[in-house]
Amino acid sequence: MKKILAGAAVLMSFNTFAGGHIDAGKAATEKFNCAACHGKDFNSPVDPSYPKLAGQHQDYLEHALIAYQRGADGANGRGNAIMGGQAKQLSKEDIQNIAAYLHSLPGSLVLRK
Repeated sequence: MKKILAGAAVLMSFNTFAGGHIDAGKAATEKFNCAACHGKDFNSPVDPSYPKLAGQHQDYLEHALIAYQRGADGANGRGNAIMGGQAKQLSKEDIQNIAAYLHSLPGSLVLRK
């Protein structure tokens, strides 16, 4: 029984690390000034064409940031001059942390049937 509990604790701590750290993600969004375009609460971007990030799926956010790093010519890349420049500065850990933080925020996105 002790081995099972120890194994579960290791897996839980690994998942926390692999999933990013919310506090570090908050610090990274402040460092890279993400709110300047996406809004202070990440629900009210300064331009309606910019996405609302709060509450988005973490894996989607990670994929999007990596795609911006690759650029339009890269495999599964995205082309946007502003986001490309912002994303290229990010480490893998920054991306995981930012995605964890934004995912943790209450979002205004809704699903309609």
